Amino acid sequence: MNFLKKYKKVKILYLTDQVYLHGGIEKVLSQKANYFADSSGDEVFIVTYNQEGKTPVYDFSSKIIWEDLAINYEIGKSYFHPKNLKKIPKHISALKDVLGKINPDVVISSSFGPDFYFLPYIRKNSPKIKEFHGSRYFYEKQESGFKKRLLHLLNKIIEKKYTSIAVLNEDEQNFYTNDNIAVIPNPAEISDKRAGLKSKKIMAAGRISPVKNFGDLIEIFSKISKDFPEWELHFFGEDYLGTQQLLEHKIAEFGLQNQIKFKGNVPDLKSEMQNYSIYAMTSETECFPMVLLESLSIGLPIISYDCPTGPKYIVKNEEDSFLIPNKNLDIFTEKLKLLMENEQLRQELSKRGLENVSRFEINIVMKQWQNLFEKVSSSGKK
Repeated sequence: MNFLKKYKKVKILYLTDQVYLHGGIEKVLSQKANYFADSSGDEVFIVTYNQEGKTPVYDFSSKIIWEDLAINYEIGKSYFHPKNLKKIPKHISALKDVLGKINPDVVISSSFGPDFYFLPYIRKNSPKIKEFHGSRYFYEKQESGFKKRLLHLLNKIIEKKYTSIAVLNEDEQNFYTNDNIAVIPNPAEISDKRAGLKSKKIMAAGRISPVKNFGDLIEIFSKISKDFPEWELHFFGEDYLGTQQLLEHKIAEFGLQNQIKFKGNVPDLKSEMQNYSIYAMTSETECFPMVLLESLSIGLPIISYDCPTGPKYIVKNEEDSFLIPNKNLDIFTEKLKLLMENEQLRQELSKRGLENVSRFEINIVMKQWQNLFEKVSSSGKK
């Protein structure tokens, strides 16, 4: 029997901090919650604790039921700061009340906050799934002091208490201790938008922060900028802790102020992508970068470092993109130059990207979530 035909509709409760800021977690939450509410017919609740009465940044179905716990942690401070720690009893009490009132069939924790530590102990008869959207690659490898090692140990103890852990790619499951780990990618939004591929512009996007490693991309572009004086490199995203100023100094050192520009945040990045010919990524680490799915879905050729741990699970090297050995500036420069000078190659990569992205179509991905719901419901509730 087809699983979708026998799928039993469920009451789903998503927990997250807020949905008023642009971000991958918020974007994916809107896709999944809308699917369950509109296409699957489930009863969907989204419970936040730092929404502060602000309007969601993405479109959500009118069928979704909302509740904000109004804990309002000070997001500029650590959750372990005394001003935030004293708010935890209120958070625990409010979460107990809302779970008791809704009585969900499954609870999905989307963002990482204080509730990670106490959610498994609240209303134990409701299965709890913890989503992890970032990579644990450096989390596992970094040297740290006693307090950080103790926190890492505590995190591993708590994550075992969840009914299931959901990660975005196969590499990431090796970093977790839970006995029930599901690997489920993010869905792609398939649309009729298409990249023109004729402009002499390269796009890079994401929070302007050290982990995005945009400095490498600036250096790479500087090596070939004189050969392509009409080409420009544009960065999209908000500044983080003054990183943009440091990058602007680097751009000035190369004398590339006329060719490299910061464009800030935009409400619809995919629409902007239509005006570009290449998407470039030089991140230190990426778990499952949504921006690569968006690029493939409109036929925008990609060149990316094979950084840990996600790009290789999205793009196919020399088929729809160029996946460059991590941190190899020379090969990246060579392949970027090839893309810039060869429109026919860009067209070929674009065509195959549009074909390959179909494996992330939302019906395919959400069936995996439905399978997981069935599994955690039938495996016994913690």
